[in-house]
Amino acid sequence: MRGMTEPDTPSLRARSGARVIGIVGWKNSGKTTLVERLIAELSRRGLRIASIKHAHHSFDIDHAGTDSDRHRRAGAGEVLVISRRRWAMIGELDGIPEPPLTEVLGWFSHADLILVEGYKSEPIPKIEVRRTGASHGPPLTGTDPQVIAVAADSSAETHGRPLLALDDFAAIADFIMAWAGLRSVGAAAGGLDRR
Repeated sequence: MRGMTEPDTPSLRARSGARVIGIVGWKNSGKTTLVERLIAELSRRGLRIASIKHAHHSFDIDHAGTDSDRHRRAGAGEVLVISRRRWAMIGELDGIPEPPLTEVLGWFSHADLILVEGYKSEPIPKIEVRRTGASHGPPLTGTDPQVIAVAADSSAETHGRPLLALDDFAAIADFIMAWAGLRSVGAAAGGLDRR
């Protein structure tokens, strides 16, 4: 398939051996919706999916008054909340630089594929998202050799990369699985097979 070659820079992998692919684009291009739909589609196919969302602002995942919030406000630099069903870790950077994506990827141990939303300038394979009416900067395909495809809601210059329909989540999932060398064997059959 044209445009399916490995990028010039070696692909990053998580501790689990998971392949990593970024979903990037300018503001309001539809990145979050695409990532959400891809997670659902790829999970349905039996893959273990992890995701990373890069935020350009402060955020909280614990709410005022919860035990984890009380621990954090009391001065804990890291708070781990765990139950039978899930766990979450909250860490304060307190002036320490944001960890690089390569370090963050090492935090994952149980995934087949990691979808990264954002980190536009990181040297990872990416699908560029373009949507009519979204904020537009220059197309990344013209300057970033890591862009392996473009997902758009209209015709777009792709600089030789495949053009995928932004609302065809199954086709985009097919593309990602082919690129990553993964194939589903059905969730009922117990997961996935690596080629």
